[in-house]
Order: sequence, then C-alpha cells, then structure tokens
Amino acid sequence: MKALKFLALVIILTAGTCKGPDKVTEPKLADKPLYRDTIFDGAADPSVIWNRETNSWYMFYTNRRATLAHGNDVSWVHGTPIGIAESKDGGASWHYVANADFNSDKDSITYWAPEVVWHDGLYHMYITIVPGIFTNWSHPRHIDHYTSKDLLHWDFDSQLKLATDKVIDACVVQLPDGTWRMWYNNEKAGKSIWYADSPDLYNWTDKGLITLDGKQRGEGPNVFQWKGKYYMVVDEWRGLGIFSSVDAQNWKRQANRILDVPGTGEGDQVIGQHADVVVNNDHAYIFYFTHPGRINRDGSDHEKARSLIQVAELETDENGNIICDRNKPVYINMVAPE
Repeated sequence: MKALKFLALVIILTAGTCKGPDKVTEPKLADKPLYRDTIFDGAADPSVIWNRETNSWYMFYTNRRATLAHGNDVSWVHGTPIGIAESKDGGASWHYVANADFNSDKDSITYWAPEVVWHDGLYHMYITIVPGIFTNWSHPRHIDHYTSKDLLHWDFDSQLKLATDKVIDACVVQLPDGTWRMWYNNEKAGKSIWYADSPDLYNWTDKGLITLDGKQRGEGPNVFQWKGKYYMVVDEWRGLGIFSSVDAQNWKRQANRILDVPGTGEGDQVIGQHADVVVNNDHAYIFYFTHPGRINRDGSDHEKARSLIQVAELETDENGNIICDRNKPVYINMVAPE
C-alpha cells in the first residue's frame, strides 16, 4: 500500500513539473487589403507598435475624412483624428479599436502622421499638428510630443522646436549609443528630409538637412535597421525611394524605388504611399497605404479620396538593395519584441 501511494505521488509530481512541447503558431495569410477604416474610410500613414498591456499589435493611422463631400478643396484631409486598429493574430488581420484621445478639442485640430515608440515603461508619440481645418495647404504645421501608458489616452508634453514652422512626418529611432534621432519633412526647404537629435526623447536639437548623395525630395521618412544596415523609406509620390546607411548619418540612394508599379491585388492597383516598416523575426514587413479609387477618374469624391492599408514583405537582392513584390501573398506572424 505504501508503495502504491509513493508511486501515485511520483506521478502527480512528475505531471506538475514536466513541460510539453511549446505551441507553435503558424504564420497566417494577411488580409488583402489589410485594413479599411469603418468610420471615415481614409486610413493612411500607418505606425505599428506592440501593445505591452494587451499583448497585441496596434496600428495608429491618420484617418482622412474620405466620406466628407469636399469638391476641389482639401478640407477632408484636415480635421482628421488618429485611428487605432488592433491585430491579435500577429498582423494578419486588423479591427478598429478607437480614436486616440488627446484630451483636446478634436473638432478644430488636425492630426497627421503618428509616430509611436516605447521606452522605459512609457509610450511616446510624435505627431504632426495643423492648428485648424483648412481648404488648402498654405498653413503652418508643427510636430508635438505626447506620452501615454496605455496607447489610448495621451498627455501633451511639448511642441518641438525644429527648423521651420512647416514640418511634418516624424520618424524616431534609438541609436547604438542610447540617444535618439528624428527624421522629418521640412516643407519650407523644398520638402526635403531633415533630422534632429535627443538624449532623452524630450529635448531635441535640430541638425539640418540629411547627408545624401544627390538631390532628394519626399515625405514620410521611415528608418529601420535590418541586415546590418539602416534603411530609409521615403514617399516620393511615384513610389517609395530607398536609402541605406551604415551609421544613420550618411545616406546612399538605391537606383530603384519600390511600390512604384501598381499591384494586382484588391485595393492595390495604384502606387504605395507613406509607409512604416516593422522588422520582426528576421522578416521586414512594410505597411503602406493606397488610394484604390484613383484608377477611376470619373469616380465620386468619396471614391477618389478613400484610402486603405496594405502589407507586403521586403527582401534584398544580391547587392543588398531592397526589393518588394507586392503581389506575393504575405504570411505573417509578428511576435512580441524582446
């Protein structure tokens, strides 16, 4: 009897300490299109980040008011909130969560191009602010810094002092020495790409025009590290220009753009615009937006204005240049970053 009781105890203890094989989640086929906003139908300028509170991926985006009747003016790209979508399956599918709460008068402020990073227990957003709703592009814009603990509610910290009073599209990356660098579009300087440095994400010093081999003009710069280099993706309005650097200081343009040739998938038959790149598990996924209704010049205001988010996977050729076949199915399973 004692022997049987001892054997039973061994079985119980063994069952409690033995670990079965880890569950492996296979990559899923990403939706095509990846995401379409259900409020204004104008998702653009995506910024993707891991939500440490919900253990899911969040996508922030400019929610252009495509459903607004606007005629020939650009009021529909003003007065825009920042939408938030969530993915619980590694980036394969997304659903609308809410608009970001900035604790301000949302009806009279324009929010563009969110850039969201996480550091030392806090989320930081650098966002383009246009102080009103306008019918043309001839108004000041600046970049503000907000912080949040939950990615939903945001507290104002400061307005950044950059080169001019007409700057947009921040991108922020931490450098190897622990400091931070921001790239942005200086609209008063021919829509060129400038940069600023910070030791702590709060205090920024403008450094001027980026060092580049040749002329450059574009917006929505996005910088990421991959395969031993820094890469910068820039929206040049005829596809995305690609630059590379070994030090995040001196940049070299590659000959070919990406997403400059329309794709064949649903909502992807036009050029790709203003993108974010997430490097995860040695894969580099590019999230970009398209205006699918612009292939039809006779479409309604809504049809020509609406935009949605797509995803493709980046690759490199034998020379280290980035290439992107937007027509290839994307199997994706982004995991929590370390």
